Amino acid sequence: MPHIQLNNDAPGIRSLALYRPDTGQQLYALAQALLRAGSPDSTLTDAERELIAAFVSSRNCTDFCMNSHAAASRFLYGDQQTIVDQVLDSYNAASISEKLRALLAIADHVQADARTVSTGLVESARTMGATDGDIHDTVLIAAAFCMFNRYVDGLATLTPTDPAAYTAMGERMGTLGYILPGPAQVR
Repeated sequence: MPHIQLNNDAPGIRSLALYRPDTGQQLYALAQALLRAGSPDSTLTDAERELIAAFVSSRNCTDFCMNSHAAASRFLYGDQQTIVDQVLDSYNAASISEKLRALLAIADHVQADARTVSTGLVESARTMGATDGDIHDTVLIAAAFCMFNRYVDGLATLTPTDPAAYTAMGERMGTLGYILPGPAQVR
């Protein structure tokens, strides 16, 4: 049960965007910029961006964001969707590139304590082929998702328990990106 009267039955951040469209529009624009557009010199795919969001949300124990962004990442990875579950289980053992592993290590540090992102972590990512844009976007995605996670959990928004709900969300996010929902687009 949400801590405030949202006057809608949308899950997660969608309920908050419907409650406050003025701030919701800004948050959705940020998500679109981070998870779809990215820095001009970034090589991260949309699937990898969604995976970083799901990974940080997993570390923050925010089920709604973890499940919805994992579903979007699975949708975008297509035939390689098992990568998502491997990363969420143990990114160090996942079948991913060394570059993505190094970027996830940076995201992990941003989530836990951003002050611990060291020159060594950044240099390791560069050695594995990460661009400045990749490093920038990884840090910003991780930092933004710490905020998104705390917003969703801090107001105790609805978190669906049916995996099918997340599959539908992931397809919508993977296809449409981040568009502020209207009252008719609750789910």
